[in-house]
Parts: sequence; C-alpha cells; structure tokens
Amino acid sequence: MNEQKNLPYVPATTDMAELTVKAVVLGVIMAIVLGAANAYVGMKAGLTVAAAFPAAVVAMAVLRPFNGTILEENNARTTASVGESLMAGAIFTIPAFVITGAWDTLRYWESTAIMFIGGVLGVLFVIVLRRTLVVEADLPFPESVAAAEIVKAGQGGQTGAKYVVGGLGLAAVWELFKNSNGILLIKEKAEAVIEFGRSSIEILGVPNEYPGGGLYLSSPAASPMLMGVGFIIGLRLSAVVFAGAVIGWLFLVPLAVFLNPALSVAAASDPGGLIALSEDVWFNQIRPLAVGTMIVAAFYTLYNLRGPLTSGIRKAFGDIGTAGDGDVRDRTDVDLPFRRVVPAIGIMAVATFFLYWYFAQNLVGALILTVVMVVLGFLFAAVAGYLVGLIGNSNNPISGLTLSALLIAAILMVAIGLTDVHGVAAVLAVAGVVCCAAGIAGDMMQDLKVGHILGGTPWRMELGEIIGVIGASLVLAVALNVMHGAYTIGSAELPAPQAGLMALIANGIVGGEMAWPLVIVGMFFALGLILVEAPAPMLIAVGMYLPFYSTAAIFVGGLIHWAFTRELDRRNATEAERTAATNKGILLSSGFIAGESLMAVLLAFVFMGSDFVPAISRVMESLTPAGEPSFLLGLLIYPVVIWLLGWLPLRDVDGRD
Repeated sequence: MNEQKNLPYVPATTDMAELTVKAVVLGVIMAIVLGAANAYVGMKAGLTVAAAFPAAVVAMAVLRPFNGTILEENNARTTASVGESLMAGAIFTIPAFVITGAWDTLRYWESTAIMFIGGVLGVLFVIVLRRTLVVEADLPFPESVAAAEIVKAGQGGQTGAKYVVGGLGLAAVWELFKNSNGILLIKEKAEAVIEFGRSSIEILGVPNEYPGGGLYLSSPAASPMLMGVGFIIGLRLSAVVFAGAVIGWLFLVPLAVFLNPALSVAAASDPGGLIALSEDVWFNQIRPLAVGTMIVAAFYTLYNLRGPLTSGIRKAFGDIGTAGDGDVRDRTDVDLPFRRVVPAIGIMAVATFFLYWYFAQNLVGALILTVVMVVLGFLFAAVAGYLVGLIGNSNNPISGLTLSALLIAAILMVAIGLTDVHGVAAVLAVAGVVCCAAGIAGDMMQDLKVGHILGGTPWRMELGEIIGVIGASLVLAVALNVMHGAYTIGSAELPAPQAGLMALIANGIVGGEMAWPLVIVGMFFALGLILVEAPAPMLIAVGMYLPFYSTAAIFVGGLIHWAFTRELDRRNATEAERTAATNKGILLSSGFIAGESLMAVLLAFVFMGSDFVPAISRVMESLTPAGEPSFLLGLLIYPVVIWLLGWLPLRDVDGRD
C-alpha cells in the first residue's frame, strides 16, 4: 500500500495550541446549535446539509479575537460538526418510534442513549480506520479539501463570517413572521385546485360517471432555508427531487382523486374540500407508495456503490490487524491509544446489550441484536468513511445503510418470534445506533482529512469528537421532543421522510402492519425508474414523500444556482474567482438554513414554554395582528434571495487573470 505524501499547512514540528478549553466549549455549543438546526431542516426537507463550512467560518470568527490558532479553529470545527452528523443519524430513526406508535412521545433517556452509544461507537470505529482511509488510501475527499481551503483563506483575515451572519439574521427574522408559533404575518404558500369536468368512461360495457376531481397546485414555499438547500445541492439534484414532487402531486394525486369519485363528490361540496382531499390522498396513499420506491431505490444505490463498498470492506478488515500504536513518526500521525480504544468498544457493546434488552424485553433477542449492531456498525462505519472520501459527506447514503441494518434486524426478530411492540422498538433501536455510528463515522473521517491537510493532531481531534458527542447527545433529544410538541413529527409540517420509511418497514415486517399493495406498486415504480436509468431514484422517492411547496422551493434554489453558474461562465471567471464566489453563495445559504431552522426551534421552545408560563402566549397573541397572514408579503423574499445568492457573490468577478 502506497502512503500518500502530505505537507501539512502547519508543520508537524510546530508546537501550537489545539485542544483548548475555549476551542472545545465553542465546538460543543456549535454542535448543539447546528445539530438542532439540522434536525429541523432534515425533517422538513428530507435532506441534511454538512456543517463543515459554516462551522469553520464561525470558529474562525469567534476565536480570532481571542488569539485562537488555526489548529484551535480546526478543533472547534471538528467538535461542532458532530452535532450535524449525530442529528442526521437520529432524525432518520428516532422519530420512527413515535410514528410507529411504539412511543407516545419522544423519550429523553432512550433517545439520548441511542445517540450517545451510536456516536461514541462511530468515533471509536473511525480511530481504528483513520490511518488506512485518511493517510494511505488514494481518496479525493472533495468536501474536506474545500473546507481546508476555506480555513487557509481565512488566515488572511477574511473569514466570510459576514455572509453566514447576514444570511442567518435575515432568515431568522423571516421565520419569526411566518411561523405559526411566532408573529404570524406571512403566509408561506398559496394553494388551489383546478377542477376537472365530469367524465363518462365505459368499463365492461357499463358507463361510469366520474366527477373529475382536480389538479392540486401550490406555490413554492417562501423559505430562504429551502432555497438555500437547493442552491447548495445544485440544479441537477434539486430537479431530481422536484421531479418526484411532479410525479407524486401532479400525476398520482389527481389520478387517485379521479379514481375515487365518491370522495370527489363529497369534497367538491365544501369550500377547500378538494384541497383537503388532495392532501389526504397524498398523506395516506402516495406516501406509502413513495416508501416502496425508497426501499428499492436504497438497495439500488448500494448496488451501484458495490465496487467502493467491497473495496472499503476489504480494506477495513485487511488493515485492522496491522493497526496499532506503533509506527508513529510525528504528532500528525498519533491516534488515541488502541490499547484503550478496543476495550472501550467492548464496554460500549455491553452498554448496547443492556439498551437492546430494555427495548426487546428478551435476553436472546438482545444478544442477537448486539452482535448484529457491532458487526454492521463497524462495517458501515468503514463504508461510510470510504464513501465520504470518495464522494463527500453530503452524499453519504447512510439511509440506505441503515435500512439494510433495519431489515436484517427485523427478519431476525421475526425468526425468533419477537413480533410485538417490543420487537418493533428493538429493531428501531438497532437502526438508530447503526445510523448514528455511520453518520458520525462519515463526518469524522471528513474532519480528520481536513486536520491531515492543516496539520492537526489526530488524537486531539478524536477526543474533541467524543466530547462533542457527549454534549450533543445530552441536549439534542430535548430539541427533538420540543419540535415534536410544536410541529408534530410525521405531519405535513414536519414529515421526516426517512423516519417514516423506517417506521413503515419496522411495523410492516415485525408488526405485520403495512399497506402492502401501495408499497409493492411503489417498488415496481422504482424498478421502472431504474430501467429507464432515471437519476437518483431515491431522491425522486423523497420528492414524492415531501409536500409540494417544499420541493418546489428547493428547485427554485437549484435554478438560482444554475443562473449563478451561467453568469460565472459569461464573465469568463477565473478558477479562483469561481471558487470565491461559490463559497460566498454556500456561506449565505448556510446562514439561511441556520437562521430559519434555529428560529423555528426557538419558537418551538416558546410554544412549549407557554404551557408553563401562560404570559408567553398572551404576549405572542398581542403581537400577532388580526386577520389572515398575507402571501403577498411572502412574495417579497423571492427577489431578495435571488439577489443575495445569484448576484451578490458575483460583485468581485470580472474574469481577468
């Protein structure tokens, strides 16, 4: 195996402050804040956004006045990114406990235990794999390189914090005036149904009268957050997600309404009845179909990655025997001691056993699930780390990996006869731990590569990650519960598509409760997408699962990114100008995402707090004007976002070498 040469930005011989109290405290605070924000945007939009870029910028901006070093900034960023990746794993699985009915509400200690065990195991597994994947493997790590370049560029004094803070402030104020728990002035969307005429269709010689139903239409959400998501992922991916919305809302929903004439007649008699009917059909019929599409699409995604997956597995198991504490040349190659890491994995496995025993209420089932989790957890940590190195953390398919773990655990529970609510909960617990471990592993591998480029010390970064996991897991379960109380996880306002998928599969296989006809039809739909080589069938399914206005807003962001790129081409932008302008757009988008989602989380706390302090409700009601919120006011945000993302980053681009 050929080790890749690396000349770190900070030489290995340099003795520089790194794992300091101020860096760790800032990192933990950012982990909690960014984790809560990512939970909201992930359950709202079905997509999560890597926190490496905004965390790097905030770390530089905050630590610079306190004479923070570049390695302290790197450690704060590393610790901060834990929150985003831990929540990405949590929101794919923990809300499923409520959606399945296994829990009446999100339980703090159980949720915290799942995040803590999964997160710590993810860190420990990555320590074993770090040298193999970060140092020796010839992997491009695209997002790590980009994050490192932002940090390097920030050493000249320009951190880019004004873009993050400006975007955050704008989106936060906007959310305050459009959130139902805030000062409601703005209506986020406009919706209507275009009614079809009556139709007479003869079937088996018998004429059938159809009232026709209608075509549900909705404007894109007036949401800087969703448009920011679209800008970050670009036109291609946002168009794929929007294609799912077109298929679900403009094809399948009208078709289902048309084929239910009795429901159409009843709905047409009430004002807004056809809108409510369309939404009910989507929620109860189209979403299960989309889940069937997700199942096949997830495994198809893994199949397409079979080469990298196989290579990553072979590399992980081939090198684990040679990994150890020796052969260390300098501080940039020192991990936490393996003689402590391996026993720590054993201790976490024992903790996992007791967790699963609590959920399953079955000793044999707990033993089986513990073995499954440890094996799959390490395997998927290796896979996630490898894929992050190959395609970046934002494209890490942890939902597909988690679904695989869930299916294996569900089949084993059925095999031993554990098919009650305890079996469902135990299967979801396996998925939760594996998903958190894979999420942390992918994020941490990216962080360690950034540190490798900058000259960070691995063991200090690894310790910072563990501290970040502990701090984030203790707080983020509270944020999840508050969001559920304010917005209801699984509703149209907070659909949590991946958790809905996990819930349906767990209930369907273990509990025997699944709308199999719809799921099977969705599976065949996925097969059709695969046969015509449709791009990213999984994202198409997510678009079908989400409200139309959400995916439409994401698509608007993708269109802004497309126009932005075309303008860069028209101006013959140099590579440096292109990179600088794109980074500004990403930082603004990150600010939009953080501002809107954090305000939504804050207002959820305000809403929950009003139960204990009624004066809060009275104050909010006094500030909210009488009458209906206005969508015309909502239209104002579109030109503002278009200008900020499409034109502001281009001010310094003149195309001259």
